[in-house]
Amino acid sequence: MAFYVYMVTNRPGGVIYTGHTEDIENRTWEHREQIRKGFASKYNCSRLVWYEIHEAREDAFTRERQIKKWNRAWKMRLIEETNPDWVDLFNSLFG
Repeated sequence: MAFYVYMVTNRPGGVIYTGHTEDIENRTWEHREQIRKGFASKYNCSRLVWYEIHEAREDAFTRERQIKKWNRAWKMRLIEETNPDWVDLFNSLFG
């Protein structure tokens, strides 16, 4: 089983939410549909712009907590290393 750390946003360069999950397709869909109320739905963070895969849940959880402590510039740089245009990855992965 794989575990994921991911970032969603409301627009390129916009608000960034970081989370972790074992089902990235469903979790991203929940963000898109604003199923769960909270920070991501409040700021309409529905675009998957970055993710990484981990083999263990604890590793994904630790990485999520690490990234959440980062400043905004570091998060933006991480996104832009693999997704410089902040393209929504949902359709290319699950469409």
